[in-house]
Amino acid sequence: MARLSYPAARRGDVVENLFGLSVADPYRWLEDGHDGSVRDWTSAQDRLFHAYRARWPEARSWASLVDEVSSFGVSEPPTARGPVRFLAEQRREDEQRRLLVVDADGSRRVLVDPAKIDPSGHTGLYAWWPSREGERVAVQLEVAEQPGSDIIVLDARTGETVDGPLPRARNTSLAWLPGGEAFYYVSRVPAEQLAPGDTRLHRRVRWHRIGTPWEADTVVFGDEDAPDHYYGLTVSADGRSLAITAMAGPAAPNHVYVAELIDPRAPRFVRVVDGRTTRARVLPRFLANGDLLLVTDYQAPCGRICVTDRHDTYPAAWRTLVPEDPEAPLDECVVLDDPALARPVLLVARARHGISTVTPYDLADGRPLGRLPLPGAGVVSSLRTNLPHGRQAWFGYCDLTTPPVIYRYDAADGTLERETGAAISGHAPRIHSRGVRYRASDGTEIPLFLFTPEEEPPGPRPTLLYGYGSFGMPMRPWFFPLAAAWVSAGGTFAVACVRGGGEAGEHWHEAGRGPRKHRSISDFNDAAAWLVETGRTTPARLASYGVSGGGLLVTAAATQRPDLYAAVVAAGPLCDMVRYERFGLGHTWTEEFGTASHPEQLRWLLRYSPYHNITPGTPYPAFLLAGAVTDLQTGEAHVSKMCAALQHATSSDRPILMRREPGTAHAASPASKERALTADILAFAGKHTGLSPGGPASRRTAVTPNGRGPRRLRRVARGRRRSG
Repeated sequence: MARLSYPAARRGDVVENLFGLSVADPYRWLEDGHDGSVRDWTSAQDRLFHAYRARWPEARSWASLVDEVSSFGVSEPPTARGPVRFLAEQRREDEQRRLLVVDADGSRRVLVDPAKIDPSGHTGLYAWWPSREGERVAVQLEVAEQPGSDIIVLDARTGETVDGPLPRARNTSLAWLPGGEAFYYVSRVPAEQLAPGDTRLHRRVRWHRIGTPWEADTVVFGDEDAPDHYYGLTVSADGRSLAITAMAGPAAPNHVYVAELIDPRAPRFVRVVDGRTTRARVLPRFLANGDLLLVTDYQAPCGRICVTDRHDTYPAAWRTLVPEDPEAPLDECVVLDDPALARPVLLVARARHGISTVTPYDLADGRPLGRLPLPGAGVVSSLRTNLPHGRQAWFGYCDLTTPPVIYRYDAADGTLERETGAAISGHAPRIHSRGVRYRASDGTEIPLFLFTPEEEPPGPRPTLLYGYGSFGMPMRPWFFPLAAAWVSAGGTFAVACVRGGGEAGEHWHEAGRGPRKHRSISDFNDAAAWLVETGRTTPARLASYGVSGGGLLVTAAATQRPDLYAAVVAAGPLCDMVRYERFGLGHTWTEEFGTASHPEQLRWLLRYSPYHNITPGTPYPAFLLAGAVTDLQTGEAHVSKMCAALQHATSSDRPILMRREPGTAHAASPASKERALTADILAFAGKHTGLSPGGPASRRTAVTPNGRGPRRLRRVARGRRRSG
């Protein structure tokens, strides 16, 4: 393959002395996306990518395969309020999800259709919060590439707007008071009140009464001492108490504050959990008797559930209701305390070796009441119940060959029934999945999921290795259409559960964050080496893929071991770890990665920062660096700077390409653009590993292991937290 002719990118002479270290940054000029020379260079990169993509003869076949394994319909459990349920649905022709209302008689009607608001498909349904009675619903829509995000309040019966918009509420939390006349929410300080160039979050918790202008909303919590804090809100069932969690990052320890709502406009808060003391995550919810239920990893890395008096501030007084299981990290729980129940129930979801279990417990004494019979070895997510008191719980279930299915558990009679699943057409391949363990370079055993065709051909095969390894986010055998398409074509899809994730609880996260972040990267390279050493693949047939924090993982791994990979795909990655705090929400992630403003932490970052570890003259793998033209999460400069540095440095003829997409966002984009990106990733990785979508495995179709007939796979669930 002839070496590509890359657009010229001048190498600047920026070298900073940071705590005695000389740190070069030759492509800093690419950070200014408004500069004409930067726009010219990125436009030339766009033309290069499109010209190169035109050489992929099988691109259309990959796109057809992605479409074949995609599914549509309802993929999340309902939000139930009284007799009314709220559902998000996405049909085949929809670019974004629609919000539906299901009335007590089972009739369904569309409450919010983003396509009618914005036919371009760039406006998406981000979140919705029904009132306790289900008569009103607060809805948040987001527009790709725009930092603002408003809340509007709708009448759930008529769909008419009754209040709003309330501005600057991006990534908010919202909690209704009983009666549906007021709620608390989180919004940012107006830009005109900030210093020029201040990009900190500056969030405040506000009280809003329906029908009053947002300018009159009262700030009840938050000040200038916590410019980057995230806030979570919970109101008790009787509306007499408010709890706020405050954390300095998406995976940081948090404080818990509680206030009695004698005057909802002026609550007086007491800090009942001090995150500086516990150094743990503590998530509160109010019980009917006035106590607090605390879900925490304090002195329990895999999580436990405690009960305490809301006025008791000492962890020593917490009573453990459901103890830690060191082999099964706690995922989530929900309280079922309808007065009609013989006894209140606590429904708990855990993951044992990545596979979910759901167990009901007696809320009074923590006694287990059996285990729910799940349909397979998959993943349970989004436990939900009615408010303020429920007897039923809904949750989603999926595995790699089963798209999201909704189940309903009734605590009154102990029944579990499938309720609403995705509307699926087409076929899914027979996929064989198994969990194995490989030994990392320091001797630690690392879990690895392997997904292969059920009839595995002998010898090494094209393999796509995926990972994340940040913010304590666990990798699980999720429903993943990209993986299904890859395996359908005859390849192996592997998921490395590297340290820095949450697969084995908080201690697994701690083992790969901050000063130990390098372990995540070495774990990933050890996974690649294990796949090669065991004969499953070869370096010429191995590609890696990561998104966001996973993009950091795969680019850092490839700069350290370029000999292990034929191709690397990074979507929305972090690459310049010296300046990541200056882009997007990077300044809120210093608890996870560290800060370049501290000399010791700067050395941590320089040890693995992909952009700073590129060596001229190295035969690098093929790289596809994908990102939104405007990325409000990680910032778009990472992709540009990494691309320019690699194009300058590589000595191989394998291409270094940048794929930019206008009108998209970091975490969620119009459906057609997501499918197009998936097809391009598969085409790129397949081209450089020798996998064809027309291979023999891709022509086989079959029913799912549950025998329910043909299935399609839907795109992977949206990210659970707004992190990197």
